[in-house]
Amino acid sequence: MGEHKQGKGPTGLAAMALAAVGVVYGDIGTSPLYALQAAFSGPHGVHATPDNIYGLISLVFWSILFVVTFKYVSFVLRADNNGEGGILSIMTLAQRGLRATSRMKWTVLALGVFGAGMFYGDSVITPAVSVLSAIEGLEVLRPTLTEWVLPTTVVVLIGLFAAQRFGSQRMGSVFGPVMVLWFVSIAVFGAMGIARQPQILRAVNPEYGLLFFAHNGFLGFVALGAVVLALTGAEALYADMGHFGRRPISVAWFFLILPALVLQYFGQGALLLRDPAAASNPFYLLVPKWALVPMIALATAATVIASQAVISGAYSMTREAIQLGLFPRSPVVHTSEEHSGQIYMPLVNWGLMVFVLASVLGFEKSENLAAAYGIAVTGTMTITSILVLIVARRLWKWPRALVALVGVLLLTVDLAFFAANALKIEHGGWFPLVIGIAVFVVMTTWRRGRQLLVAKLESGGLSLRTFIQSIGEHPPLRVQGTAVFLTSAREGVPNAMLHNLKHNKVLHEVNVILTVHTEDTPRVEPSRRLQLEALGEGFFRMRLRYGFAEQPHIPQALSDCRWQGLGMDPMDTTYFLSQERVVASRQPGMATWRDKLFAFMARNASPLTDFFRVPRNRIVELGAQVEI
Repeated sequence: MGEHKQGKGPTGLAAMALAAVGVVYGDIGTSPLYALQAAFSGPHGVHATPDNIYGLISLVFWSILFVVTFKYVSFVLRADNNGEGGILSIMTLAQRGLRATSRMKWTVLALGVFGAGMFYGDSVITPAVSVLSAIEGLEVLRPTLTEWVLPTTVVVLIGLFAAQRFGSQRMGSVFGPVMVLWFVSIAVFGAMGIARQPQILRAVNPEYGLLFFAHNGFLGFVALGAVVLALTGAEALYADMGHFGRRPISVAWFFLILPALVLQYFGQGALLLRDPAAASNPFYLLVPKWALVPMIALATAATVIASQAVISGAYSMTREAIQLGLFPRSPVVHTSEEHSGQIYMPLVNWGLMVFVLASVLGFEKSENLAAAYGIAVTGTMTITSILVLIVARRLWKWPRALVALVGVLLLTVDLAFFAANALKIEHGGWFPLVIGIAVFVVMTTWRRGRQLLVAKLESGGLSLRTFIQSIGEHPPLRVQGTAVFLTSAREGVPNAMLHNLKHNKVLHEVNVILTVHTEDTPRVEPSRRLQLEALGEGFFRMRLRYGFAEQPHIPQALSDCRWQGLGMDPMDTTYFLSQERVVASRQPGMATWRDKLFAFMARNASPLTDFFRVPRNRIVELGAQVEI
């Protein structure tokens, strides 16, 4: 989708920028709720001395400018895959510039898959830490309400996940205005804090950041793990590019988000200079008492919006992973007739909710969750840097010296943040890592298992040309109508066709062997959607192509295309599917435990016909047992 979605003229651009504020910037926009609190009072916090305050505010300021403005807005957003962004999108883009047999191609795949796993970790931590930090404003309002923080957070989160099945379209219409109000509010309160202690503006000088490391030594390096919390959500700029385009995202950043965040962080720094004890919750203690209750309500709304964005992102990425053959098929519910991208995936939704609630109840406080947050964020950022450098060299043909220079800049910062957060693995950083590793194992096992399954089916298959020739020489009974045989094998006779002929002793007048291909682009032009080849004796080879961001719809694709030499009546068409029952064995290919994992996933994947949206009353399934 990309640039053509940006609208024409300033009005269209302003509308798209407003929408981007509501969807793209919720995560990074709510970071002020907990970033400096974790830096000064978290498990690895530093003392709120003037030198430390100037140093940390300087580090936050320059980190935002370098990572978000330079890296993402100015560089990474240019790596669009036909307008789409995100970790899986840039993975396919990087692979495009590599040879098919290259070991580097597998390395890129592994990086992309692990980055996707870290994104799921982010999708779990973001709702937990954001909503919990917003509700913790009750402690500032009245300390006796502390015991209500966890129950209230749990209720809000359960309500958020329960509402997902209704779709985000209605909520989306108010996302933009609410988030604009949020950013204006934090900018105003930040400016008020700066006005009371204007010397905090000295932190604009990067020297204070360097002196911070000199004064604190190793503890200063560890504090980078809290600084990175101010950058959470930067990956969303790239992941949501396909919805809005690069220009509206950039406009929203420079004209609203960046100024508001800078004013808020400097305002919190000014408060800490005046009252170091405010480190317990600098965000809410910066807010005047008369505005505390409405600010708690606004913060809760903003964190729900931020959570909604990552939850929707998890749905979209899961569908892309399914299309790319990296994840078992899962039910997809379309919540909008106008926008195909608005989907709801029950399995992903309830799985996320279980992990989110577990993290809230397990970590109990936002400052504890913040320790777990950074590892997911910095892991994804580092992988994105590596992949975009490959794209710059292989596809954009940048000189090696330029790629090396940019690579040193990006990876020095990313790896420093990652290393600082790696020190917190035992204090909660293990949580998103476990999620990332689990997703990596599932995705790579599913992909490898599918390869072994297709190879096994093709190795025992009968040549299609030979089969058609034998049909011509010894014709069986032919019945009226069209039979569509769905198969993932590139060659050979589909098992369902052989079983149908063997058991029912008949063939239809028209037999279509249909294979659905997923390409490494987000969408496929309608003119390239379908390829048809006549094989003779009433047999046709058909290939349907979809992008990894599209939802296959076989009946619609067949009805939308004009046929030459093949007429199809939807009411006289039967779909045949061979349902393979996978059995784990000791054959070479994968470890036995991975064979068993793949067999389990294959048994529990949603039916192929549901995923392809084929009418249930027109399906004939024929079973077969396959050992891998």
